[in-house]
Amino acid sequence: MLTLVLLVILAALIFEFINGFHDTANSIATVVATKVLSPMKAVMLAAIMNLVGALMGTAVAKTIASGLIDTNVVEVTSQVILCALLGGIIWNLITWWKGLPSSSSHALIGGLCGAALAAAHNNPNALIWSETVGDWTKNKGLLWKVVLPMVTSPVAGFLLGMLIMVLLWALIAAMAKAGGVLARLARPRWVNAFFGKAQIFSAAYMGYAHGHNDAQKTMGIIALTLFAAEANGSLNDLPAWASFLHPAGSDADIATWIVITCAIVMAMGTAAGGWKIIKTLGHKMVKLHPINGFAAETASATILTTAAHFGMPVSTTHSISTAIMGVGYAKNPKALKFTVIERILWAWILTIPAAGGVAYGLLWLAQKMGWA
Repeated sequence: MLTLVLLVILAALIFEFINGFHDTANSIATVVATKVLSPMKAVMLAAIMNLVGALMGTAVAKTIASGLIDTNVVEVTSQVILCALLGGIIWNLITWWKGLPSSSSHALIGGLCGAALAAAHNNPNALIWSETVGDWTKNKGLLWKVVLPMVTSPVAGFLLGMLIMVLLWALIAAMAKAGGVLARLARPRWVNAFFGKAQIFSAAYMGYAHGHNDAQKTMGIIALTLFAAEANGSLNDLPAWASFLHPAGSDADIATWIVITCAIVMAMGTAAGGWKIIKTLGHKMVKLHPINGFAAETASATILTTAAHFGMPVSTTHSISTAIMGVGYAKNPKALKFTVIERILWAWILTIPAAGGVAYGLLWLAQKMGWA
């Protein structure tokens, strides 16, 4: 059984690596599209900031580990988690191959839900749908931690991106009207030069936010694996070299080695890049200038860090895509390319059920073959 636990951890780290080159492409798309940084420099910046962000909290990891699946109803075995991961990985690879910026977060959550339902023989109580504890920020369940953020974060991304863009233009217009030095600084050449530098900081902020939110999801999966393995006796009589696998504390605690390992693996995945999705986000939706990229990255990163603070596994893809849309809409509603947006929306809608369906099918097949 130890071998199976290690296999699940390996699969989780593979998912984290794929998440790195799949989702981080989204986080650096704007800084590449505006030509402020070359793809290589942008990827390296994102990798470093992903690492920093991933080390800065575990609220999202705790949600994944203990806030979505009711372990009193369904036994979360290593096979269940492995199928959940495979469901997410397969869907991620399909969308990456097609160049579609779907959500790795929702692929993972969909896979986890699908596998849990299969393990529970379609008992819906295997999923924590909604669990209120007074303070809404501490509520558990799919409603509070997945559905509401999934709906509100794209809207917030669009509105915040549009708002920041409008405010920046209003500031530049006021400077131009003031005359003198301020008017000279409001000229396009100076504006592009300033935001070309400022966007490096907003891109770093975006990389940090991505690591802070996304890296934690795999931390939660590994923690859930170890909690379940400890409960069913799979970690009994571990050899000395593997003693670190024993969970420390309650099911809300994430071991330090898990945090560090996931942070490093995501940074490595980031370094592998993901140009196809960068191209879709940065070029095909709307033409961007440095000021536009700054607004989109700042809006998206703010949403991600806020969500991570409350333990909400929000999609980096959704937040940056809709922030770009908001910036584009503020610039010119006709500048948005709705055919591309339609493809992205379909990928969003399909992600949770598709990944869940794959995971469900894999576990069902494993059960039929006596492997689970």
